[in-house]
Amino acid sequence: MASTSDIRNGLCIRYNHDIYKIIEFLHVKPGKGPAFVRTKLKSVTTGKVLDNTFSAGHKIDDVRVETHKFQFLYHDGEFYHFMNEADYTQIRLLEAALDRPELMKEGEVVTILINTEDNMPLSVEMPASVILEVTATEPGVKGNTATNATKPATVETGATVNVPLFINEGDKIKVETDKGTYKERIKE
Repeated sequence: MASTSDIRNGLCIRYNHDIYKIIEFLHVKPGKGPAFVRTKLKSVTTGKVLDNTFSAGHKIDDVRVETHKFQFLYHDGEFYHFMNEADYTQIRLLEAALDRPELMKEGEVVTILINTEDNMPLSVEMPASVILEVTATEPGVKGNTATNATKPATVETGATVNVPLFINEGDKIKVETDKGTYKERIKE
């Protein structure tokens, strides 16, 4: 058993007969009244996100997890197939277990959290950023740069990302996986 002081991003807990992963939290100490922790929890089985507030010192049932490196192989409709880099075993996961499957290209190495009690995969953690090639975008209009103007661009995985006007087809860009936003252009 853990308490609210142990809450951190990525912690898996048992709550309401399901396993949730904490994706956001904030310790609040108001001037009046007791302290509490606001959390955003994501179900590892359904992908549903809910907000919850725990009072300070509340006991939470944490789930012991192991992390393993897996390589993304391919997806066939609703299932995504991964291979363990250590022993080459393969697993398949539903799309709901992934945070941003549209930003994952074949060969990408991800971290998968596995429940130690039953060896079931819980969730997939993408790297902080991925490098993708722009496959389709409209040319930027010269002189239209008074503000931070952006345009939609389709990347090699099929996802759409808003990019600055100077990005062209064939450019490689770095995309932050947690928000799905453009970070920078990669020069070769």
